[in-house]
Amino acid sequence: MVWLYRSRCVLVLAQQFTLVALGLAILGISGLGIDFIRSRVDPTLSSSPWLMEIGPPSDWSDLTVLIAIATVVLSLAFLHACLKYFAAISAARLAQTIVVDLRSQVYDKLQRLSFRYYNNNSSSSVINRVAGDVQAVRMFVDGVTIEMITVFVSLLIYTAYMLSIHVPLTLACLATTPLLWCLAIRFSRIIKPKYLKTRKLIDEMVRNLVENVQGVAVVKGFGQEDEQIGRFRESSERIRQKRHEIFQKICIFQPSIGMLTQVNRAVLLGYGGYLTVTEHLPLGVGLVAFAGLLQHFSAQVGQVTNITNRIQTSLAGAERVFEVLDTPIEIYSPTRPRRLKRAIGSIRFEQLSFSYEPGLPPVLSDIDLTIEPGESVAIVGPTGAGKTTLLSLIPRLYDATAGSLTIDGTDVRDFELQDLRRNVGFVFQESFLFSHTAAANIAFGNPLADADQIAHAARLAAADRFISHLPKGYDTLIGEHGSNLSGGERQRLAMARALLLDPSILIFDDPTAAVDPETEREILATISEAARSRTTLVVAHRLSTIRRVDRVVVLSKGRIVQTGSPERLLHQDGLFQNLFALQLADENRHNGQIHVGA
Repeated sequence: MVWLYRSRCVLVLAQQFTLVALGLAILGISGLGIDFIRSRVDPTLSSSPWLMEIGPPSDWSDLTVLIAIATVVLSLAFLHACLKYFAAISAARLAQTIVVDLRSQVYDKLQRLSFRYYNNNSSSSVINRVAGDVQAVRMFVDGVTIEMITVFVSLLIYTAYMLSIHVPLTLACLATTPLLWCLAIRFSRIIKPKYLKTRKLIDEMVRNLVENVQGVAVVKGFGQEDEQIGRFRESSERIRQKRHEIFQKICIFQPSIGMLTQVNRAVLLGYGGYLTVTEHLPLGVGLVAFAGLLQHFSAQVGQVTNITNRIQTSLAGAERVFEVLDTPIEIYSPTRPRRLKRAIGSIRFEQLSFSYEPGLPPVLSDIDLTIEPGESVAIVGPTGAGKTTLLSLIPRLYDATAGSLTIDGTDVRDFELQDLRRNVGFVFQESFLFSHTAAANIAFGNPLADADQIAHAARLAAADRFISHLPKGYDTLIGEHGSNLSGGERQRLAMARALLLDPSILIFDDPTAAVDPETEREILATISEAARSRTTLVVAHRLSTIRRVDRVVVLSKGRIVQTGSPERLLHQDGLFQNLFALQLADENRHNGQIHVGA
């Protein structure tokens, strides 16, 4: 891929330099024609020497010579226009290639980064880096790098040509150039922080937009539409003010550069005119050609303003893109991984600890736990105890910071990552669904699954009944985040998605947290059916879920404080009994009992 970029960059640069050469040829031949006309108007003046001392045939009339010169100029101008067209296409093709490839690289990297990265970066920032900041890198390549090389080489060529015409006049006309570079450097240092701040303000605006779109029910439910409109307007206004500051600086810088180029032209008219009048400089190939060169030179110098502005715009975005590309991948397969076709289902946590960030207190400490193949285990504890974090370590959504976690006696970090995750079915508390058909959502982990496999997974998850009542059955398009489904239906689709992989280990993160009693019974029946011959772990807060498992592990402040069967822990003083005392009392009242307990 690198060679493709290089070849296209070389092609674009070659086209740009050819355009410069053609422009100089047009200018030189036009000057030659002017001197020829002047020599015919005033015979006392000699015409400029022809190129390589090769003049027109002696039998040509003056009109024929002028027609020949005009024809050459028009031919070169036509060639210049055609080449400019193809150069624009080549530059556009290079730019779009960069955008597509780089955006794919950034997305690829985002897919491989651990959850820790997403904990530290908002979704709006991630979206902007993929959608907007990639364009800034493209701008740096075709709008800065290529443009800078073109400008630099063009200025050298124009300067060399002007020096060949008249050295003192060239030095006099370009005396302001050092001041121009000083202004450009000063402008860059002032403008860069403002562009970085603008990027952050855009992130904030996008975050407000995303939150309000996703939380539209809350906004409307609390009648906060006007308040949120005001907040969004303030976000947009902050961006406008920051961009206004940038435009102010540009509006000062651009006229300053323009004024310097006008000074150069004044020097040319004064000094160059004097040299022409005193016949120290020809009119056509001298003053007129020099004027054209100086105009081209000034035009390239004028590009310095745009390039300087683009540099800061592109660098601000490029820094954010390369922050993603340079972020180390924390969760990856080893160089020589152990393959895991189908796990037996034995899980062992040995003196395991975990912290989300170095230096922060550990979320899990000294976890020592063995889960046998086929065993069902409920993980319970108060909010913030580390239940979800503990289960997230099994498919390596995070890696332990100390101790070890093994499956079937092998450290999970020694497995091929995709093999490991295909053996672990994870049903999250919030059942995220994609804007696709019901069938595609079920087959997300295995896109090659056929209709029979999808239907079988749906039956296991008790999802086939509601799917059959959808307008197009399995081909019904699911709305964004499953908006056209109930909470229980979304949960069962997510369970079918996990069961399609036929994993050896099933993990349910509080699957009945937000469903009604009837849906809860259906989901619990599904879990009981799916748990047969599989190792199953469930984060649970309801006794109805906990009573169905073989063993309960109680976490508190990241440590295991109790373990045992549900019935034994219910009759044993401790955190478990305290956590479920109200639910137990409700059950006792429902059963007409006064007391059940120790």
